[in-house]
Amino acid sequence: MWNRNVETFLGCDKEYSEADLVLFGAPFDSTTSFRPGTRFASKTMRGDSFGLETYSPYQNKDLEEDSAVFDSGDLELCFGDTSRALSQIEEHTEKILADGKRPLMIGGEHLVTLGAVRAAVKKYPDLHVIHFDAHADLRDDYLGATLSHATVLHRVWDLVGDGRIFQFGIRSGDKSEFDWGREHVSTCKFDFSGLAETVDQLADKPVYFTLDLDVLDPSVFPGTGTPEAGGVSFLQLLDAIQTVGRLQNLVGCDVNELSPVYDQSGVSTAVACKVLRELVLAISR
Repeated sequence: MWNRNVETFLGCDKEYSEADLVLFGAPFDSTTSFRPGTRFASKTMRGDSFGLETYSPYQNKDLEEDSAVFDSGDLELCFGDTSRALSQIEEHTEKILADGKRPLMIGGEHLVTLGAVRAAVKKYPDLHVIHFDAHADLRDDYLGATLSHATVLHRVWDLVGDGRIFQFGIRSGDKSEFDWGREHVSTCKFDFSGLAETVDQLADKPVYFTLDLDVLDPSVFPGTGTPEAGGVSFLQLLDAIQTVGRLQNLVGCDVNELSPVYDQSGVSTAVACKVLRELVLAISR
């Protein structure tokens, strides 16, 4: 049994025993290729979340009444050892899954997803992955490193294999990534076309959902490490999140790549907080 974190995300203050979702931060950004700072996302989001209401007029649901989330705080990750940090995330996720609960992780750079998926695929060998992102993240290595936020979905593929990864919103990557991806994953470039059909296709499958916030256009969300023009709007993302929420067997998820220092207005953090609120409400049972 864990005790609640001293400072919790808005409305995520249920006891562990009654929670369906277990929120935790993975403040890690040691492989960031452009602008670091995502390690500060989870702490900043907790503080700024209280600028929101618990009620969502988009879904007519309230965090206090319609969700049961326990916030276990941030992991104390080993910044100097990427493999060790991933193992720490994997171990924490494994405990959550073993107790019949679902992990909800705040990154951190996108590589943190690999630790959570390693744990999920142990419990659910038939795991499928839905991935929202601006970047394909399918390189086999980046500057010689096989563990990088630029390689994370290739490393996930190593675990789940062909036909199990479904990408949406992708608008950036090396040509070789797209060439390789056509043979091994399903990629929808630029938007969420076909998402509803994918959700229907995966109705009876265990699914892990990973959301890189830079899928949003940088005019909406500039506070990220690798901004890419041409992204989706907040309302498009909200609609897509609600579509993912229709999944009957969503076993875990994460939200990552907020780098609050690059948006001193605080708007990007506010957007990230609202996205997390909407995700919690969309997937709550």
